[in-house]
Amino acid sequence: MSQIEKLAIRGIRAFSPDREQAIEFESPLTMIVGANGCGKTTVIECLKFGTTGQAPPGSASGKAFVHDPKVTGVSEVKAQLKLRFKNYGGQRMVVVRSMQLTQKKTTATFKQLDGVIRATKPDGSKTSYTHKCGELDKTVPIMIGVSRAVLESVIFCHQEDSSWPLQEGAVLKKRFDDIFDSARYTKALDVLNKQKKRSGLEGEGHFGRSEGSARRQGGRPGPPQAQGVRRESYTKCGCVDKGL
Repeated sequence: MSQIEKLAIRGIRAFSPDREQAIEFESPLTMIVGANGCGKTTVIECLKFGTTGQAPPGSASGKAFVHDPKVTGVSEVKAQLKLRFKNYGGQRMVVVRSMQLTQKKTTATFKQLDGVIRATKPDGSKTSYTHKCGELDKTVPIMIGVSRAVLESVIFCHQEDSSWPLQEGAVLKKRFDDIFDSARYTKALDVLNKQKKRSGLEGEGHFGRSEGSARRQGGRPGPPQAQGVRRESYTKCGCVDKGL
């Protein structure tokens, strides 16, 4: 069973880019309590970003997610989050996501840097893998054993997006289709139906070949076992007639 153990944040929202701050998650429950603006929501946003790569709503595609360079009087801020977890197989892993926000005179540029996944083997040795952002977004949910749609819409759903069950029908249907992976289920049914039709055609072809060979031999078509049963029954009937 997968489990999130620790989150380290640097340079995100109100968290300082000069030092790393960490929070450990206890089992079975961890409560986050604090005053307004202390970073409670940021912790949930970082968990969602760390597992899915999706920036929180209202963050201007990530620009407002990183610590504002104007606050510290610099032109560039580098942010980073580290998420330590156990995958579905019980192996301890760490995913590292890095970001960069560059402030120019009138505009700001947000950029995601390549991510890193570190794995700890049973013998204690560690290995690291570098991934592109898109690859990381697909890999982490697989390692956790939970689909990206469930992570985004259920487990780490943002408070500004928590009213999605009340949205219009088309949007709601898409959400549920993603959560329950209905497209994959539909594709599986199509494959099964095609295999069923293919098996039926092959069976008809085999029966056609058996019928043709039976005609060449001057016999009646049908499965060998069935023909044997008929011949046996005919013989028995003949014996009974002769006895009478």
